[in-house]
Amino acid sequence: MSEQENTKQCHHGHHGFMGFGISMVLAAAVFGAFLLLCVNNFKSYDRSVSVRGLCEREVMADRAIYPITFKENGDNLTLLYTTVDNKNQTVCNFLREQGLTDDEFSIGAPQITDNYSNAYNTNARSRYIITSVITIYSTNVETVLKIQSNLSKLLEQGVAIGSGESWENPVQFLFEGLNNIKPEMIEEANGNARLAAEQFAKDSHSRLGKIKNATQGYFTIEDRDSNTPHIKKVRVVTNVDFYLR
Repeated sequence: MSEQENTKQCHHGHHGFMGFGISMVLAAAVFGAFLLLCVNNFKSYDRSVSVRGLCEREVMADRAIYPITFKENGDNLTLLYTTVDNKNQTVCNFLREQGLTDDEFSIGAPQITDNYSNAYNTNARSRYIITSVITIYSTNVETVLKIQSNLSKLLEQGVAIGSGESWENPVQFLFEGLNNIKPEMIEEANGNARLAAEQFAKDSHSRLGKIKNATQGYFTIEDRDSNTPHIKKVRVVTNVDFYLR
């Protein structure tokens, strides 16, 4: 083989080796860029923000449990029973006049106290005390509120009504329609959480992604205030984690 041909083969081999080297360098560069992109995407995917969404509503109670109590005292138990029965009927007639039906109230068994059986009550003026309780259990809350404000009419008929706020027979206003408003309140709470997350993303020069995790808090139902127990405040807080991009 001539020297000229050997030289040509050397040049071809050199160029081939250089081409292979350049290809490896390019491949490494592309792989490195791809790897860096993947790492950046992974870090971006891993970034998240945790926010809370609050929803509160005021609702009217939809159930009233209202005990009407009065007491009678005396020494003749038979006469006391007759008096209590007559006054029970007076109260029941009053409730009917106010708009309640017979299935919305009930007369409880009379509670009898014998003062003479109590060694510490030697100065009692009468031996027996009978307590009568007529309990309203109604979804007609507006009517019950009207009855509450008109109880003085029973005093005019000789029935001395006791306080319904006592610990023995407390007045209760309940809200039992929570399931009817749950979906809307959760939706509103989640919407408020998203607004907070969007503001956070804006402040951090990011874009809000999908929900990473979400938990619903407990619903609480409380009186709006001590003067209006028939108006309830319903509250729920949701916790939501959003991805940031």
